[in-house]
Amino acid sequence: MDVKRNITMVTDFILLGFLECPQLQAVLFALFLGTYLVTLAGNLGLIVLIRMFSHLHTPMYFFLSNLSFVDVSYTSSIAPKMLYDFFRERKSISFVGCATQLFFFIGMGSSECCLLAAMAYDRYAAISSPLLYPSLMSPTICVGMVITAYAGGFLTGLVETSSIFQLRFCGSPVINHFFCDLPPLTSLSCSSTFISQVVNFLVVCGVGGASALVVFVSYGYIIAAVMKIHSTHGQMKAFNTCASHLTTVVLFYGSGLFSYLHSKAGYSQDKDKVVSVFYGAVIPMLNPIIYSLRNKEIKEALKKLKERKKQVSCLCYIVT
Repeated sequence: MDVKRNITMVTDFILLGFLECPQLQAVLFALFLGTYLVTLAGNLGLIVLIRMFSHLHTPMYFFLSNLSFVDVSYTSSIAPKMLYDFFRERKSISFVGCATQLFFFIGMGSSECCLLAAMAYDRYAAISSPLLYPSLMSPTICVGMVITAYAGGFLTGLVETSSIFQLRFCGSPVINHFFCDLPPLTSLSCSSTFISQVVNFLVVCGVGGASALVVFVSYGYIIAAVMKIHSTHGQMKAFNTCASHLTTVVLFYGSGLFSYLHSKAGYSQDKDKVVSVFYGAVIPMLNPIIYSLRNKEIKEALKKLKERKKQVSCLCYIVT
């Protein structure tokens, strides 16, 4: 009963944002706005491109389009509010709004972990068992894997959000961050955070650890299969199909694990902001760029799209 009374007393939180850099507010706003717009354009453009061209209707690109959707949703859970707060003197967020933001941020982030694991398994099946690939990665199995990724992600978000918002928040409800995230919220609590931290650790290790294990095992088999290829050209071609995915995995897992599994003793909120910007805004922007730059099929689709635009422009010119 005491817990409920303390929780209901908190009607909103105050986000400090980037107040430690008041002279850079305009520059930071322009930078974050540009990053968000590039993220939207890159990921939504990739989804449209994959849907437009039939040669991209394969399991790999099905997972990639879902990854782009998750990246858009992931960054959209924090970016609009953060950009809006640049123009507000009192950067407040309601108690329910804070919980909702945290739920979607963790849910989409965990879904991305699961999708990256599914993509690693897809590459393993394509390289290690090419003859069985159509049956191993049938449309039904692919859809099932994506649904499982989303379900697992949002279950993670529900568990972690519930564990945090069962805590008591006393005193000044000021969050030294630009959005509602686990570490700064935990530091605000005046009650014991032991259970919440144990839940956070178990969930991160469970979801992150299980998906990371799938990735490592899949790439172990991929490396073994590639080593059996006698042609150097064949080996390079096989590795190139995995390079983009592996780059995304390293960036996402590295920054995420650093933020959520660091010790409380060495916790720095200013450092945490920088890491959060990286995995919450920069990585979703980089993903479509990474996949587009190293992917011949995406480049071919872009060339075909440009040719279509030229044909349409010529037709419009002739008609007018």
